[in-house]
Order: sequence, then C-alpha cells, then structure tokens
Amino acid sequence: MLNLILTLVFSIVMLVFMAFPAMKIVEGIEKFMPLSDKWRNIMVVLVTILLSLLIGLFLRFA
Repeated sequence: MLNLILTLVFSIVMLVFMAFPAMKIVEGIEKFMPLSDKWRNIMVVLVTILLSLLIGLFLRFA
C-alpha cells in the first residue's frame, strides 16, 4: 500500500512537468493522423497522466 501511495505522490508532482512533452507527442501523432480539437485535448490529458505515472514508477523503484 505504501508503494502505491508513494508512486501516486511522485506522479502528482510530475503532472505539471509532463504537460509539455505530452503536447509534443500528440503533435507528432497529429502529423500521421488528423485529430479534432476534442480528441487532441483528450489525448494530451491521457498522455500527460501516462507519462507522469511512468516517471512516478521510475522514481519510486529505480
């Protein structure tokens, strides 16, 4: 349980810092597949959360 809480704490801190890389990743996806504004915003949020969780896991277990 402590591992889960620490991972989420690290991930919440990284949400702010992962927003710009997420925008760039979605921008790269848009080059191959056109996205509407709604789907672009959803993708940015999902990629931001995914990246911050991955960094949080790395910070906790590395």
